[in-house]
Amino acid sequence: MKEVEKSGLHPRNRHRSRYDFKSLISVTPKLGEYVRLNEYNDESIDFSNPDAVKALNQALLSFFYGVKFWDIPKNFLCPPIPGRADYIHNIADLFENSKNLKGLDIGVGANCVYPLIGKAEYDWEFVGADINPVSIESAQKIITENNLSSQITLRKQTSPSHIFKNIIRPDDKFDFTMCNPPFHSSAEDAVSGSKRKWKNLGKEKTQTVTLNFGGQGAELWCQGGELSFIKLMIEESVLFSKNCQWFTTLVSKKDNLENIYRAMTKVKAHDVRTIEMGQGQKKSRLVAWTFNKE
Repeated sequence: MKEVEKSGLHPRNRHRSRYDFKSLISVTPKLGEYVRLNEYNDESIDFSNPDAVKALNQALLSFFYGVKFWDIPKNFLCPPIPGRADYIHNIADLFENSKNLKGLDIGVGANCVYPLIGKAEYDWEFVGADINPVSIESAQKIITENNLSSQITLRKQTSPSHIFKNIIRPDDKFDFTMCNPPFHSSAEDAVSGSKRKWKNLGKEKTQTVTLNFGGQGAELWCQGGELSFIKLMIEESVLFSKNCQWFTTLVSKKDNLENIYRAMTKVKAHDVRTIEMGQGQKKSRLVAWTFNKE
């Protein structure tokens, strides 16, 4: 029987088929400790178990992208790899020629996943920026252990009230920026979101709320939530319109699009594009804008 592909993912995404756990365990034996038959008699893991999710990520990054070392500090964001790969492939589609590109990842995180996938798939160069020193330290270890220091470098944001300021330098030339903004507007909102996810995973009776994909602080929330963060990003992008061809961001809440488009009009963006993305039940979209008229 032919295996059904995950049609919501980009055509070049390597994760359109079901996980081949035998192959994944061959590169990351620890993953085998967490693989069980689910109610449909298919091999899977308990996605409410953060150790299982981390082991799956280690296996996916190793098997598909040649990442031999990958780890994150406890309680830091453990991102779903298929969705992260989709963002990279959709950025590639913005360019007639996707070779020799250089990107800026705003909020690279302790996981450094976007640069790792972008380097493996397209041989892109990256600068990763983050405000958390622990994230910078973790990402740097991943870069160093995988001998990627010549293609991925890091910069620390020193001001919580800025995004591109303090990061983009006068002589920088980026082909694109990318960002997965903090979704929630407060720590309390983030906890409520975690409770909803636990309930969806059938763990509603669990007393201690943690998130299977982890995350803390600036990874999960900022004052005003996703919309405020993106609007600030748009405002600052004008100042660096000569330093970058395409600015991009993920937008989780569809209701925010109207205000985002209004902000684009205010800064007189020349071209604005919205690309729908989806993985399973989760729907998102990528919004890209440029001031370049060529």
